[in-house]
Amino acid sequence: MFQKVMTFLGLADEEQPRREEELIDEQQQQQGQQESVVPLKRQGTVVSLHTQKQVRVYLAEPETYDDAQGIADHLRNRRPVVVNLHKAPHDVAKRVIDFISGCTYALGGTLQKLGHNIFLCAPENIDVQGSISDLLEDGSLSSMNNPR
Repeated sequence: MFQKVMTFLGLADEEQPRREEELIDEQQQQQGQQESVVPLKRQGTVVSLHTQKQVRVYLAEPETYDDAQGIADHLRNRRPVVVNLHKAPHDVAKRVIDFISGCTYALGGTLQKLGHNIFLCAPENIDVQGSISDLLEDGSLSSMNNPR
């Protein structure tokens, strides 16, 4: 306050108070910067490089038409299913495969024949590549079917 009265009467320069205010402002800024530059503690975090979710393939051996709904539920939950129709009677196997193929188509998936009465039903999130039908037609796998 005394400095302001002296400046008003012309007995003191105006620049000195400005410099003091500037110095105070600079000191406050430096303190603020020092507070904001406080290093953070590093936490040891483990990041998985494999971000893909593990996919499980379900195996099903339906014996009745009612078993087809369980297979459809797996497909709806985006899980691939291998269907073995060896134990099902012919008419039941035909109805089951008709139902499952309709479900697979409706869900945007694919249905592939792996062998005699064995099918792979894959939902849209599973990419199936290749074919084994060539091996079946060649008879290359016939030695596996006839044990010695």
